[in-house]
Amino acid sequence: MTSYGWGPQDITTRAPRREPRQVAADPGLVLEDVQSGWVGAVVRVEKSGGVHLVALEDRRGKTRSFPLGFGFLLDGEPVKVVPAVAAAPKTALRTASGSVKVQGLRAQVAKASRIWVEGKHDAELVEKVWGDDLRVEGIVVEPLHGVDDLAAAVADFAPGPGRKLGILVDHLVQDSKEWRIAQAAMAVPAARGNVLIVGHPYVDVWQAIKPSVIGLAAWPVVPRGTDWKTGILAGLGWPNRTQADIAEGWRRLLGSVRSYADLEPSLLGRVEEVIDFLTA
Repeated sequence: MTSYGWGPQDITTRAPRREPRQVAADPGLVLEDVQSGWVGAVVRVEKSGGVHLVALEDRRGKTRSFPLGFGFLLDGEPVKVVPAVAAAPKTALRTASGSVKVQGLRAQVAKASRIWVEGKHDAELVEKVWGDDLRVEGIVVEPLHGVDDLAAAVADFAPGPGRKLGILVDHLVQDSKEWRIAQAAMAVPAARGNVLIVGHPYVDVWQAIKPSVIGLAAWPVVPRGTDWKTGILAGLGWPNRTQADIAEGWRRLLGSVRSYADLEPSLLGRVEEVIDFLTA
């Protein structure tokens, strides 16, 4: 909470005016233009018509240019933006999701909106690839530990404007059990426009990781009626008899994921769709 210092004051002495501090327009620095409200990371500084401009790229990849100088906020503080000291050209750092990495920005206070996923492994995978982006946006990922009671969970959440839900469901294919569960959840009052349910076609989120990350051309075929995780571990020749074996198998698999390039497009697109829905 901001303290405005209202109360008895000595008004006979005028406080000295403080000039905003200067910050260099280094690539990746996140600024807000006060007049337009545009927020973006610095991607370049250029000169046009004798005026130095700084180009700011928002999280959706759109870019706008603004004159250097006053009229910017950095973490809520007014600053004067000046050209960076000339240096060898360098590529802007990227997060695991492929977006421009934000430099020096504190994580946002968590918003009321949430991303729900089916289980712990889904949450850990989303955090590993999109965690940097979600902290900038102030969006929290929560595991549901199953979606059988999804409609009741949505009703309890009480969605509305400024309190939205993005839900990622495994095996969301037409006429499946998950498909009917999603339809029932979207029938909850206030869900329309405030809840987005998306899904991937895989039985388990493990399958959304490209098998090439562990040197395979395709995942082993799991016999019908066999638990998918157990069957995959058995097919890989990894220990698979206990929950500890499954946890260790997931640790090895998750550790092989380095960026969005290690995930199937059918998962990438759905997670990006949910983030856009919650931050638009």
